[in-house]
Amino acid sequence: MKKIGFIGLGTMGAPMASNLLKQGYEVTVYNRTASKAEALVREGASQAATPAEAALGQDAVITMVSNDDSIREVFYGEDGILKTLAQGTTVIDSSTISPGLVKELAAEVHKLGAYFLDAPVTGSKPAAIDGTLVFMVGGEASVLKAASGLFDTLGKKVIHMGPSGSGSVAKLAHNTMVGINNLALAEGFAIAAKSGIPADSFLELVQLGSAGSKAADLKGRKIIDHDFSNQFSLALMLKDLKLASSLTDATGVPSPMLNLAKSLFQAGQTQGFGDEDLSAVVKCYEAWIGQTIGGKPLQ
Repeated sequence: MKKIGFIGLGTMGAPMASNLLKQGYEVTVYNRTASKAEALVREGASQAATPAEAALGQDAVITMVSNDDSIREVFYGEDGILKTLAQGTTVIDSSTISPGLVKELAAEVHKLGAYFLDAPVTGSKPAAIDGTLVFMVGGEASVLKAASGLFDTLGKKVIHMGPSGSGSVAKLAHNTMVGINNLALAEGFAIAAKSGIPADSFLELVQLGSAGSKAADLKGRKIIDHDFSNQFSLALMLKDLKLASSLTDATGVPSPMLNLAKSLFQAGQTQGFGDEDLSAVVKCYEAWIGQTIGGKPLQ
């Protein structure tokens, strides 16, 4: 597989496409906001005017868009990829979307004699840049094996979760834990800060103790520094938690912690933090305790 169509050039998609270019793939890119393709064109990518054009004549098509509505437009729209998808093409969807939609897309792609893998990722913007993403993949093992070179370029690990839809389910279960863990970190910081414990000292304790987590390692310093530059947005985390909540409703899995996390991220969205990094949910706690985690009174 050398000719790749890449659709969706946001926080994750743009560096993923860039890594393919660096490894010598012929990449045709499409993004709804066309200006987001300019840097990749300078790196050697071709730019398509529509998703259908991006999919035309490719060995593989990778989609990385934000939600169910966007992916439906990419596949089913007037200029969607199903209009030009050729027999034998492998479609890899790395978006985080509902498992039901994943299965629907897989069936539509298979009708055309093409192949489909749902392959969402874990690892935020830095991992996309470094090519160290972890993929959780649903679909046929033989199709995954044939696409292994692509995954090796983009990530450090690929885990086959099962048939179509399994990657999506795994991602929603995983991101449920990510959301809960980030709230646990924010809440611990708030308890410590309100009693005057220095944030640096508390973070050191967390990272050395049983409360240690990826959330603490990745977001602890960002919280202390009030650096909420976007690596994975609060709005996208809320979207994933809503999808996970719909999944647990459908499967009958009790999910009280998921529902609480969804409510707290919804509070962050309502207060205008949606476009910031998901760690900005700590600002809800800061408002409740009347000070920043670093100990400064709120203005």
